[in-house]
Amino acid sequence: MTDLTFDRDFDVVPGEAQVLSPLIRRILVNNPSPFTFKGTSTFIVGRGKVAVIDPGPDDEGHLQALLRALEGETVTHILVTHSHADHSPLARRLKEATGAATHAYGAVAALGEGGLRLDASIDHDFIPDVRLAEGDAVTGPGWTLEALFTPGHMSNHLCFALPEERALFSGDHVMAWATSVIAPPDGGMGPYFASLRKLLAREDEVYYPGHGPSKRDPLPLVRGYLAHRRMREEAIRARVKLGAHSVGEIVAAIYADVDPKLHGAAALSTRAHLDHLVEQGRLRMVDGAYEAV
Repeated sequence: MTDLTFDRDFDVVPGEAQVLSPLIRRILVNNPSPFTFKGTSTFIVGRGKVAVIDPGPDDEGHLQALLRALEGETVTHILVTHSHADHSPLARRLKEATGAATHAYGAVAALGEGGLRLDASIDHDFIPDVRLAEGDAVTGPGWTLEALFTPGHMSNHLCFALPEERALFSGDHVMAWATSVIAPPDGGMGPYFASLRKLLAREDEVYYPGHGPSKRDPLPLVRGYLAHRRMREEAIRARVKLGAHSVGEIVAAIYADVDPKLHGAAALSTRAHLDHLVEQGRLRMVDGAYEAV
């Protein structure tokens, strides 16, 4: 089995533009939490005429930091990987300040009270000006950003490939500091597995996630994610076979060594695994309880 190890070495000052490559700059939002790590990363791609990826939450300080970093340049595109509230809301104000159109996969369906209710809650007001599908691309002087549809963490999640540097802006799909939360009903474990496998067929040399450090030689990390999720799924099924019938019972058993502050996120991903096991015919629901098949 491939080991999954995390990199939490990320000493970045919020609000300061950090040059990562000839085409890429990063500005960290000052919104640390157990779910955002040190904060959300906004990326500027290009020089002169640029694209901004994931403007972040509606934060005045971050907007001003972005505008300072962009002084003398023209924003031609605003791209959003997905519409969680730590990634998309500031797109509206950045659009007002720059005149650039917003680009993303699209909005999510209304979820009522069952959706994700953590720091990364859903930004239901976000509707992009331009909807991107798999393979769509936007361009500027010396750069291209290609959309890669990667549902799972959210149903509207996109990664953006920068072929000029063999780089992938991976959003919350794959991160080096921790696993991604998969939160039903919008998020789904089946699509997430498929989206991870999609990355294995690519030859990206570096990932720039929405949180935490970048990751060079990223495919071992993707394989580690897949192995970890398979292992977690087997542990969940084993708990059901031993008599655990609810999400709460399973989380208490297999996440006992995890910070209780993260048990809400663990419950969401556990529910996603249970749903996936039912979809595969390996569990079933009987009178509201899970049973092994």
